Amino acid sequence: MTFRLDLIFPELLLAAVACVLFLLGAPGGVTARRSAPWIALLTLIVVFVVQATWLRPGTGDAAYAFAHYVKMLASAMGVLLVLLAWPTNAQATGNAALEFGGDGGEFYGLMLLSLAGVFLVAGSNDIILLFLGIELASIPTYIMVSISRPLPVAQEAGVKYFFLGAMAAAVMLFGFSYLYGTTGETQLSRISTSFGSTGIPPWQTLAVVMLVAGFAFKIAAVPLHFYAGDVYQGAATPVTAFLAFVPKTSGFVALIKVLYAAGGSAGTGAAWVEPDTVARLLWVLAALTMTVGNVLGLLQFNVKRVLAYSSIAHSGYMLVGLAALAGSHSASVQTDALRGVLFYLAAYGIMNVAAFGVLILLPARQAVTNFGAAYVGAAGPVPGAPVATSAESFEDLAGTGRDHPALGLAMAVACFSLIGLPLTVGFFGKLFLIKPALDARMYWLVVITMANAAISAAYYLRIVGTMFLRPEPAGAVTTAGSASLQSVGGGVYRAGGARGWGGPVLLSVVLSVIATLVLGIVLPATNRLATGTRAATVVEPHRASASVAVTASR
Repeated sequence: MTFRLDLIFPELLLAAVACVLFLLGAPGGVTARRSAPWIALLTLIVVFVVQATWLRPGTGDAAYAFAHYVKMLASAMGVLLVLLAWPTNAQATGNAALEFGGDGGEFYGLMLLSLAGVFLVAGSNDIILLFLGIELASIPTYIMVSISRPLPVAQEAGVKYFFLGAMAAAVMLFGFSYLYGTTGETQLSRISTSFGSTGIPPWQTLAVVMLVAGFAFKIAAVPLHFYAGDVYQGAATPVTAFLAFVPKTSGFVALIKVLYAAGGSAGTGAAWVEPDTVARLLWVLAALTMTVGNVLGLLQFNVKRVLAYSSIAHSGYMLVGLAALAGSHSASVQTDALRGVLFYLAAYGIMNVAAFGVLILLPARQAVTNFGAAYVGAAGPVPGAPVATSAESFEDLAGTGRDHPALGLAMAVACFSLIGLPLTVGFFGKLFLIKPALDARMYWLVVITMANAAISAAYYLRIVGTMFLRPEPAGAVTTAGSASLQSVGGGVYRAGGARGWGGPVLLSVVLSVIATLVLGIVLPATNRLATGTRAATVVEPHRASASVAVTASR
């Protein structure tokens, strides 16, 4: 055993800077709020550079590659997500879609803590640390949803998200307790050895099934997907973009680790031990998740709710890769399946940021048909609540592609990529998921996947068509430039302030669109990302944390 504290430097740095931001936010001054996003942004850039240089896997660090890839991806996406949440108004209390008031330091500190949770999940080789990492990635997001704008609908979404998250945590703990009770081990590598030597008795199967159910909440998979529409709609748009990537990534990474532990010594030439139960479960979850997500997406009138159900559907696509991973006895198929999931995580994060960024940059309209539509709680529209100051409904998007052609084209690129059309990164993402499923002879699952991709085209093209083909609603008044103050629940809500284009938000959209096109058109760039994901498909990904944990064995 050797102690390598340097290998958890990124986690320590993110946690330390988060604490600094909490202290910085205590006075609540404008200067502190203006400096908070800069501190968060520079920290994530430093973490990315450190991962790319100082902590880069060497020739003897094959097991570290899985955690390294996830950390590189999380830090890069963190930069884009911080740019989306950049304060652009005069008081630095938010932007056209976000209003955290005087809690700027706390808001960005919570973002860093959540990303640190993803880092811990990627590097954990112990079920205790794995659970702590998952919850660290999730708990800050409950608070972020509630403070993202001073409206009852946001607080309602935060409370709903919190209680359902607590239920999912209890289910996960139930599964982890059975996993420990049946093996007597907490380290995933030793649990894997136990599974490989003794098979999977019913109690261990129950443990894995309960863990899959707990992770299903994190990735918004059926049947634990019901919160997504309300929470994604109620939260501010930058927070919604954050929810669509960070908790989902932690859930999928944790699920991958548990699947490899349950599969015994997978990838070494030995077949998985009795994978059929888990593989069938993942097959059904994948089919239901993508189908329910896409069908419900067709029925929505709020664009953020459409993207929420789109997020559910994309979880289903990634579950196709995991079903192939669990259902195949071939090491090469398992490697291709894991590569496909890791590639798709990156692709989905990039194109999702572009879509949400365009919504932030487009103004809302105070039309009669739209008033309160973006702020609807369980009891109906919120009386006296201001309409959104950034686009959220289809009425907001009507005709904006003609008024703002650059943003319209950016949304078109994001939607085409989410469909999976050629010349976008989304095409290669779906290709890398379908191929291992075909190799694993899951033909019906592939057919269901292709049918769902076609169904999803309906609501994605509806977004693009609304922007370019639909006329503006009669009598609509945009909130651009509005600096009026409206009372909400005894407080004061500033309706966006002087709007402007929001340079950092626009930069995030530009970077995302460029990455979506470059990774879909420039094949050397696509191959570079694919090579990175293949390098991350180590023989036993759950052992990757052994190089990250403080007591790592090298």
